[in-house]
Amino acid sequence: MGPTPSSAERSTPRQRVFVHGEVSVGAARTFVEHTLAEWRISDRVDDIRLCVSELATNALVHGTPKATGFLVQLSKDGQLVRVEVHDTSSSLPAPQVPDVDSDSGRGLLLVAACADGWGVEPYADHKVVWAEFKNDVTSTVG
Repeated sequence: MGPTPSSAERSTPRQRVFVHGEVSVGAARTFVEHTLAEWRISDRVDDIRLCVSELATNALVHGTPKATGFLVQLSKDGQLVRVEVHDTSSSLPAPQVPDVDSDSGRGLLLVAACADGWGVEPYADHKVVWAEFKNDVTSTVG
């Protein structure tokens, strides 16, 4: 077992709730960008942004009724950044195999390709879809 990250390497998780609406995907992306900048993380930002966009879009399309929104939580523990998107559906997502002409169905394939790991945690009344990213310590500013 490796060493436990010190409190200097851990961050207090940041979270924000977003309303059900098209502008929320961009707002979630901006929230994550600002949080990563505050944490002085510059590595993997594009991968993290893309995955947040895909997971937030999935939450809007498949995970929340129009009356509710979704929550994005970001945490850092050592070299690991974790993004979670919480929505109010208990329906579990699964990667699709879209045909060439399909305009949708590639979101989780993109998440799987860009993240170092991803998964789903089901609960009785909601689910959490998460993605994790190992960042290069040498690329953090500080």
